[in-house]
Amino acid sequence: MEIWINPDCSKCQSALSILDAEHAQYTVRHYLEQPPTTAELREVLDRLGLEPWHIARLGEPVAAELGIAEWPRDASSQDRWLAAMAAHPALIQRPIITAEDGTAAVARTPEAVHEALKRTPGND
Repeated sequence: MEIWINPDCSKCQSALSILDAEHAQYTVRHYLEQPPTTAELREVLDRLGLEPWHIARLGEPVAAELGIAEWPRDASSQDRWLAAMAAHPALIQRPIITAEDGTAAVARTPEAVHEALKRTPGND
């Protein structure tokens, strides 16, 4: 299992605390320092069953600079959203956990973290 975090984020700290309390085996990715590629974002979105705009942080200053809230939200716009998120990883919702069963979760709640744990063998 891998978790994408911003160490300054309280939701990320909470998710890590839960994983540690459950003695989960996981890898941390500081996604602001190691931004995901557009291919990695596409894979995570496939695992989440979501579109790029569903995990975009529209309140970030860079979102306002780009005017991203006004961008179209359709199939022909996916690449534009993905490119922006790869170039500006602060736009990506956090934390994101990728589970061993091929799924993923935007783990902003304790329930989402526990659900991701259930989907990873050896962490249930």
